[in-house]
Amino acid sequence: MTDSGSTGLSGASADPSSRRAALVRSLEAEGELSDPRLRDALLRLRREVLLPHAYVRVSGPAADPIDWRLLDGGHPDDREEWLDLVYDGDSVLLQRDGEPLDALGRGPVTGGHMTSMSTGLLATVKALETLRIEPGQRFLDLGPGPGISLALAAAVVGPGRAFGVERDRHMAAFAQRNLDRLGLGVQVVTGDAIDGHPASGPYDRVHSGFGVPSVPAAWIDQLAPGGRLVTTLATRTPSWPGQLLVTRTPRGRAEAVLQGGQRGTRPLLGYRWLTSVHHRPRIEADPGRPRATRLAPPDRDAYGFWLAAAYLAEGLVWDFQEGVMRIVAPDDDSWAVPGPGEGTVRVRGRRDVWADLEAVHERWERAGRPDAYQVDLSDGGGPQHVTSGGGARALEWTLPALATAAPASSAHARSLPEQHGEGAGPVEQAESIVPPMRRAGGGA
Repeated sequence: MTDSGSTGLSGASADPSSRRAALVRSLEAEGELSDPRLRDALLRLRREVLLPHAYVRVSGPAADPIDWRLLDGGHPDDREEWLDLVYDGDSVLLQRDGEPLDALGRGPVTGGHMTSMSTGLLATVKALETLRIEPGQRFLDLGPGPGISLALAAAVVGPGRAFGVERDRHMAAFAQRNLDRLGLGVQVVTGDAIDGHPASGPYDRVHSGFGVPSVPAAWIDQLAPGGRLVTTLATRTPSWPGQLLVTRTPRGRAEAVLQGGQRGTRPLLGYRWLTSVHHRPRIEADPGRPRATRLAPPDRDAYGFWLAAAYLAEGLVWDFQEGVMRIVAPDDDSWAVPGPGEGTVRVRGRRDVWADLEAVHERWERAGRPDAYQVDLSDGGGPQHVTSGGGARALEWTLPALATAAPASSAHARSLPEQHGEGAGPVEQAESIVPPMRRAGGGA
């Protein structure tokens, strides 16, 4: 089953207020929501205003071109299904190929790739709770898309205190129009979110709705003393996202902590994930030759290990299918499948993928099984170094420079909440949603 951030509220009452209450109860029951201010904001936020339509993918992951169906929330024949999507808590698909959003026609559509969507609610709530938003703070949302996180933050900080920077001019206008209907006093500007929004800074709280391979210097520069910044740190694989929390001390020093987890947001526009989708039939046909191993399949929630593996055993994707773990190195045409018995693993291809994981796991054990890492941001715009601590056994690596992942002028693609390589989930969707690398134009 794909863990995509859904709260499982499909089929709830058709009344949006009842759906909001059910959504909040679900988040609280799962232990995902504890901030009373954020809870009140969620109960008041009319998501249906910010998400007035939704695309549904009709065709399978390998289809080309892709078949879609557009649901219009104002049409009686679409309303129930549309509300199910809006209040399910999962990502809602909103825009194909940067299209204008003021005259979309409901019904079947063929072709195109999704360039904007809402972020899954679990990822949004986790990020906003980590930020610790309070009334009177100045809040900056980088890549707000339709403005769900921006609206929630604005409800807490107050009118005129929340700002968003959105690359796509159609999405920026769409979000501003809908946010104005909610009367939150929010400003959305069109621009490259990599540059932040210095005109209204500095900011007490900064949230990025898209992942970056390293932290843009502009974001750190615009963080006020005592401020907090949260972003996904994008790796080459959607399987192992990291959440980066940057704080600026009262004396002005920027400090950062990186942790792995279940949820993250999609990377900036132009950043290409690895995918194992096309290897699946071949793995089914030939899982590989068995060999002995002392490494049992690491737990899924050993986030500190999997995050380290993303950097120290590069090029791997976790493709979790029907209870069977598969680790794939797509660029090396290699894979590993634990089993069939205890103490064995099957490997295939020119790279022994499991040997790479064995080596990282041994280093991780010797380092004390860290679940959090320090990131050194002291060198201005220079390299950003990660370490699990001091001593000869510490795990260490350097984050990729932003410019090597995508053109410096590129902004973001919108986000999916949870990024695991299982089921028919985000790994499959990555190929169909993330557009080819291209330079950002005038916000279009």
